[in-house]
Amino acid sequence: MTPTVVHVLASTRADHGGTSRSVPALCESLDEQGAEVHLVTAAPANADEDERPILPEGDVQVHLMEEQGGLQRTFRSPLAFYRRLNALVERIEPDIIHDHGAWLPSNAAAAWVAYRADVPLVVAPRGMVTKWSLSHQAWKKRAAWHLYQKHVFRQASLFHATAPAEVDDLRTLGMTQPIAVVPNGVQIPDALPNGQATDGKRALFLSRIHPKKGLPMLLDAWADLRPDGWTLELVGPSEDGHRAELEKQATELGLNGDLVFSGPVDDDAKWHKYVAADLFVLPSHSENFGIVVAEALAAELPVLTTTGTPWEDLETHDCGWWVEPKRTEIADALRAAVGRTPVQRREMGTRGRNLIEARYSWAQVSKEMLTAYRWLVDGEEKPDCVVE
Repeated sequence: MTPTVVHVLASTRADHGGTSRSVPALCESLDEQGAEVHLVTAAPANADEDERPILPEGDVQVHLMEEQGGLQRTFRSPLAFYRRLNALVERIEPDIIHDHGAWLPSNAAAAWVAYRADVPLVVAPRGMVTKWSLSHQAWKKRAAWHLYQKHVFRQASLFHATAPAEVDDLRTLGMTQPIAVVPNGVQIPDALPNGQATDGKRALFLSRIHPKKGLPMLLDAWADLRPDGWTLELVGPSEDGHRAELEKQATELGLNGDLVFSGPVDDDAKWHKYVAADLFVLPSHSENFGIVVAEALAAELPVLTTTGTPWEDLETHDCGWWVEPKRTEIADALRAAVGRTPVQRREMGTRGRNLIEARYSWAQVSKEMLTAYRWLVDGEEKPDCVVE
């Protein structure tokens, strides 16, 4: 069976996080495996450079809603989104609707269309139900939970988790449906670019500058250690004025000479950042996957991250450090990382690249996702990736 699947995601803007990249990449890879794939998403009309959507290539059929008032107007009232999605589903009669994210009215629209059309609904929370995420803007999420999100989750025929920890998050919410644990993949470059020259050794953070990322802890830990000859570079777009808060903290800690803010970079430039670094650091409180960890490993870079991410593989394969999201734990891991010789860090990077090639290629990921779809629709033998 070659399924027809409609993927639904509120936004694929580059500045909206890793899901904006991973969902289009999943669509593209499923298309390469022979599925008929549609992506329904939205973007502002006349978008600025950083607001433009990331869209899949190949034969994936993209249904892009352009909104004059921006995305916020679209999702304050999901009626237009619902109508567009419903018309598509009535026309193509898909086998599955695969909805991504939580807490947006677009998720309610996807569930309502699936219910009306009697199409199985696959729900991927995408890290939106971790303990940290539930506590962030908790009152808004409590309201959304009772208004629609609880009903969306209960309607799901299958959940899609990108890490085992997300299974526990869903069970804690009382969800009893089967869950397909299928990670995100990473687009591995055939050849890495040459690294840009840097002054001394460099620890790199590359992601959104957002409170969830734990950067205040990292700055405190860096100030505790102050490794000689090292620079900490923070790359990515700032959200809600968080960069200004960090700049103030850095000044108070006396880190201005050891810390560089580089702003956002495009997909090509980010690989130059990876290969120019000696260590990658992601001190997040919560991540459903952490695509930048996989990218850094693919770039043969050792990684330091926290148990708020699903990257125990770093310790299992000796290609990084996986510690609790606490200042002291991060400082201890930084001390260990900068204490390794350049040769030892390169060897760790090689092991990381081997891990990504074996487990996290998009071809492997999409094959697993297809087995879950076929089990759901055709009743084929339950694949190993599905837990009940």
